[in-house]
Amino acid sequence: MIKKMPYFLDTDKEYTLKESKYVMMLVPYDGTSTFVKGADKGPQAILDASDSLELYDVQYNIEACNAGIYTDHHSYDFTTPEAMVGSVYARAAHFIEMGKFVVGVGGEHSISAGIIRAMSERHGDLTVLQIDAHADLRDAYHGSPYNHACVMRRAQEYARVVQVGIRNVCREEMGSIVPENIFYAHQIHDSHDWISRVVERLTSQVYITFDLDGLDPSILPATGTPLPGGLQWYPTLHLLEEVFRQRTVVGFDVVELCPQPDDKASDVLAATLLYKMISMKEIMGVR
Repeated sequence: MIKKMPYFLDTDKEYTLKESKYVMMLVPYDGTSTFVKGADKGPQAILDASDSLELYDVQYNIEACNAGIYTDHHSYDFTTPEAMVGSVYARAAHFIEMGKFVVGVGGEHSISAGIIRAMSERHGDLTVLQIDAHADLRDAYHGSPYNHACVMRRAQEYARVVQVGIRNVCREEMGSIVPENIFYAHQIHDSHDWISRVVERLTSQVYITFDLDGLDPSILPATGTPLPGGLQWYPTLHLLEEVFRQRTVVGFDVVELCPQPDDKASDVLAATLLYKMISMKEIMGVR
């Protein structure tokens, strides 16, 4: 039986908030998802899977956990989507004010709206880099402007949005798409320069929101709305490396893991991705 992990990674010590550079905000919310439910189980599945990871990353030659990763088990207001976003915003703003690097862990994608708002208030020249299968640009859906299908429409109110891996868009969303800032999966899969073109569209400061359905279901099937034609592992890492190397990444989130009983590989991939991104910030990150 997998033990229930209270914090990220199986380190010798549990880092306190004061001594940690990174704060991992766990937001187990699944209030507006519309296909496969279960994203609220994602944060705990990621913690559990992180127990299997080595602290040393042979690819990057670093034990990034030594910078301190604090796992924040906070109780948010999940009564409505609006209340959830407001409470996530307040918590993220608190940590940003403390000078912490915020890492959001969902939960469904709507949790990102509160963190993005908090980031935009601190960083005026902000781009939100979205890796996703879906545009998420509806103005409202199922009666709420804070539905998971609206998260990037809300982000556009605070920052530039650059979208990568998109392959599912409704006609309503087309009016909100900025053509030069969207990189459809079918256009980049055989392109040799798509990563440099993505980086060119980013401003100096970047927040990354990573919906796991942006990846191909052949490597991560455990998500609420899987779609064929997604990104593969090493091209995705290459994109992230270039973003961390050439821009200042001020925070990021990983959302929409919908864990399945017989698929632990997806949980491990999500945990690995989070740790890889922390490692990138440590060794490549523009300060």
